[in-house]
Amino acid sequence: MELTLAIAIGVLSASGVYLLLRPRTFQVIIGLSLVSYAVNLFILSMGRLRMDAAPILSGADADITNYADPVPQALVLTAIVIGFAMTALFLVVLLAARGLSGSDHVDGKGD
Repeated sequence: MELTLAIAIGVLSASGVYLLLRPRTFQVIIGLSLVSYAVNLFILSMGRLRMDAAPILSGADADITNYADPVPQALVLTAIVIGFAMTALFLVVLLAARGLSGSDHVDGKGD
């Protein structure tokens, strides 16, 4: 499971960086989204991969090694919502800039 998650984070990061270096603004926005998804997966993996574990401790004699950490899950959920809002804002700015300049290149110049 850890290897699959590490490969997924690597592929998302590499694809996001590749798209960030492209000249068109839509590709840059998609690249930013992919990098944010990779960071979200990385943060989620820092909370230890636990299957069927309780999110909180129950009782005073509970063993601390048998629970899932809820803080990374809450951080990732918040980051997903903020990332979605930022992507929507970027798309609106992209459409406005394309309407004003007539080009969707990052530097504002056409081919």
